[in-house]
Amino acid sequence: MVNQNVEIKLVDTWIEEEIVILYKSAGWWKESYDPSGIKKLIKGSFAFAVVIDSVTGKTIGTGRVLSDGVSDAYLQDLVVLPQYRRKGIGKKLVEFLLDYCLSQGILWIALISEPGQDSFYLSLGFKPMKRYIPMKYQKGD
Repeated sequence: MVNQNVEIKLVDTWIEEEIVILYKSAGWWKESYDPSGIKKLIKGSFAFAVVIDSVTGKTIGTGRVLSDGVSDAYLQDLVVLPQYRRKGIGKKLVEFLLDYCLSQGILWIALISEPGQDSFYLSLGFKPMKRYIPMKYQKGD
């Protein structure tokens, strides 16, 4: 069941500490990171969305889109706080970002799923890219 007490909006800036909490909950934040980099991360995104609990005013989720604004887009950094998961909020967030991309004429939209999350994205219309392998540069490894 979708939690109706949430608001999703695109932002150009947001409270750094709230984004850090979300990234920590996903295991993406290292203590060596500088929270002031969040401003640049948001500004450098094609779209940056936050999910707000309308009752408490708390930021409970986020997601962003990286894109050239013309042809391709990648959904990235999608996270909902653990206590708010399995309530349809993540689905609502992904659909919000997809709708935004499509409204901007961007039809090629991809992401890399974390292990165990692929069925969630399959249910939203994403398909594996056969014959393609996601890769990451790792100097010195």
